[in-house]
Amino acid sequence: MKVSIYSNDGSTSNEVANQLKEKIDNSSKLQYDGLNPQIVISVGGDGTLLSAFHHYNDSINNVRFVGIHTGHLGFYTDWRDYEVQQLVDSLENDNGQSVSYPLLSININYKDGGPSDSMVALNESTLKRINGTMVTDINIKNEFFEKFRGDGLCVATPTGSTAYNKSVGGAIISPEFDAVQVSEMASINNRVFRTLGSPIIIPPDEWITIIPDNPYHNILTCDQLVVQNRPIESITYSISNDRIYFAQYRHTHFWKRVSNSFIGVHEND
Repeated sequence: MKVSIYSNDGSTSNEVANQLKEKIDNSSKLQYDGLNPQIVISVGGDGTLLSAFHHYNDSINNVRFVGIHTGHLGFYTDWRDYEVQQLVDSLENDNGQSVSYPLLSININYKDGGPSDSMVALNESTLKRINGTMVTDINIKNEFFEKFRGDGLCVATPTGSTAYNKSVGGAIISPEFDAVQVSEMASINNRVFRTLGSPIIIPPDEWITIIPDNPYHNILTCDQLVVQNRPIESITYSISNDRIYFAQYRHTHFWKRVSNSFIGVHEND
């Protein structure tokens, strides 16, 4: 089986990556291949795994991911830095087991006549203005829903609902649902301007289109990637036809991750 290692620049992560590389090279069942891997091992934290996902995005349907965390427990990392040998043993006995999560499809049209962009997010996409209030129309399935005024919008996947989406008041959604969530950032609501004022959750057969009143001076993000200095005419969000796959050797249940990360409740408490 072909395995790749994607590590951040931390000293602990580099040490773990070197241990993994040595054990893979010495294995009769594993082969290191950074170009066409079947398994991608992310060494670091959730940010490192997001970077690994975008690095191998073109072959997303042909790879499975495994996360080793070298800091705090992450939502996408199941193994600790002292479990390198246990992970290698699992890789050598791999039988193709996996768990998959939905992804967010992002299609961007520009006012400058340039080609459209298509992107895929694992966590979320945000739209904000560089300065001043952002004003946009929000359409659902090509029908006008509301005119938003405020700091910005966050559009998240179910797994991404625990990230930036949660910090702006969005709901946490199980990845068992193929859903898109739109959460407001500091919306303006008074006698003149009104928005729904709560997160919107869209099923897989619907889509959201955001049309800024002013196409200029907007910043669009896709996970850690940033699009700016382009006049945005419209952005359409929907559930992607692709999914991300994790090798399920010891995959932590989603709600256990939520409990461990935000509540800290232990069975013996």
